[in-house]
Parts: sequence; C-alpha cells; structure tokens
Amino acid sequence: MPEVTVYSRENCHLCDEAKATIEAVAEEVSAEVEIEEIDVDDDPDLREEYGERVPYVLVDGTPTFKFRVDEAELRRKLES
Repeated sequence: MPEVTVYSRENCHLCDEAKATIEAVAEEVSAEVEIEEIDVDDDPDLREEYGERVPYVLVDGTPTFKFRVDEAELRRKLES
C-alpha cells in the first residue's frame, strides 16, 4: 500500500489544495493509499525545518512535491 505523508499547517490554502488533490487521486487509483498528515506547528523541530515550505509531500518516504501536487505525477507514483 503506497504511503503519502503531508507536512502541513492549519490555515494554509496550499495545504488544503494539496490534500484535496491527494485524496481525489487516491480515490481514482485501484490501490489503497495510506495518507498521513503531520502539522509542522505541533513540533518545534519540524517548524524549524519546514518553516513556510509547506505543504511538503512524501510518497513512500521520498520527497516528491513542495507547495503543489501534480495530479498526473502522483497518479503514476501511486499506480507503480
């Protein structure tokens, strides 16, 4: 099962867009997808590391997207 991790924060419109895109693509692919969301503001180390660079998306532990999620590329990664 592919794992998608989203580093985000509250009141972040780009984070909301990224999560919506990930959820829509996950519904389209035949495999189940585990989506984990991590709020960087809940951890001082993560807040320091990511700052304003959210959303930051990892697919199966590999950094894949920053700020915007490309639907076609995400679909390819989830289906492979």
